[in-house]
Amino acid sequence: MLEELGVKAKEAERKLSVATTEEKNKILIAIAKALIDNTEKIVEANAIDLENGKKNGLPDGILDRLMLNADRIKGMAKGIEDIVKLPDPVGKILNTTVRPNGLKIEKVSVPLGVIAVIFEARPNVTSDAAALCLKSGNTVILRGGKEAINSNKMITSAMRDAVKSVGMNEDVIQLVEDTSRESATALMTMNKYVDVLIPRGGAGLIQAVVRNATVPVIETGVGNCHIYVDKDADLDKAVDIVFNAKTQRPSVCNAAESLLIHKDIAKEALTRIKQRLDTKDVVLIGDKDSRAIAPDIKEATADDWGTEYLDYKMSVKIVNSVDEAIDHIYKYSTHHSECIVTENKETAEKFLNEVDSAAVYVNASTRFTDGGEFGFGAEIGISTQKLHARGPIGLPELQSFKYKIYGKGQIR
Repeated sequence: MLEELGVKAKEAERKLSVATTEEKNKILIAIAKALIDNTEKIVEANAIDLENGKKNGLPDGILDRLMLNADRIKGMAKGIEDIVKLPDPVGKILNTTVRPNGLKIEKVSVPLGVIAVIFEARPNVTSDAAALCLKSGNTVILRGGKEAINSNKMITSAMRDAVKSVGMNEDVIQLVEDTSRESATALMTMNKYVDVLIPRGGAGLIQAVVRNATVPVIETGVGNCHIYVDKDADLDKAVDIVFNAKTQRPSVCNAAESLLIHKDIAKEALTRIKQRLDTKDVVLIGDKDSRAIAPDIKEATADDWGTEYLDYKMSVKIVNSVDEAIDHIYKYSTHHSECIVTENKETAEKFLNEVDSAAVYVNASTRFTDGGEFGFGAEIGISTQKLHARGPIGLPELQSFKYKIYGKGQIR
């Protein structure tokens, strides 16, 4: 079954890879319209997934990721419409060289080919990933988690019908309906058909893919994101930034999970930040110094410093310097997003230069690590590695390149 999907994806890729911008945009416009037109059916399918999730005891954060309503579906369609407006990344001349013998060599962007995406309980990924792949000339094989299977089937059906309605092979988008562990493992080893695999989900999924995949992988997702409140911080900014980064949507990978505070301002800073977080019932888990300031903070274990909670929980530690903060981040970070709150430009630059994460902020919430917020359109994920992409994976990151060489009879 999976091999059949691979064969179809490879065949569909040949036409899509050379499709014009107008042809690809026509597909995307049809898909956006199909999502809106099928809102009622998608919500009904999603209600089944939500009910099953509640019966199976899924945590509230996962249920929030899973849930679709009319507004979220409008957001999915809007994300696709935004991709329509973005420049086509295919066929860009990246570099031109003329050799002494007259050979003209052009380095040109081309699609990666067939992209497989394995993801968990976020059905909006189904349309985001498909749209980004299509605009960048790639076919896509989607494999979502069992928690969202009914939602994913309905969304994929609507998208495939839309693709077919404008005269393109609907196999540019395919869904693996088998949600067993075996199907995921098989997809990870389809080197004959899959050019790159992108996992989107929690640490367990990411590590399973990294361990088992034989196809190239772009590692994404896990976000143990830190905020360091420096001794020279504006505490009004610090309170707002920490509150937003932790509570605006705690179930996503760019939400802050760890708070570091300089000892010189720890008492006032932690007291004010905690008062604000208490309005959302955020559970703080801290070291002995933070607990001396606020005794109701729970005692942290060694595991807490590296935990991505995806919930109304946050670790907190008092540090002696920016260097200690950077050392702590270096030890426990997942290289996603980190922030320093400070008015000291020299300290800010030190933090920016020495923290090795995909996105490093000064005086801004980590929640901005997002393809849309960066102006890239919808993203297929946040890469936490350095090859071949890093940070939000948008259209340019879904390209490889080839060389076109123009000669006049030269021989070597």
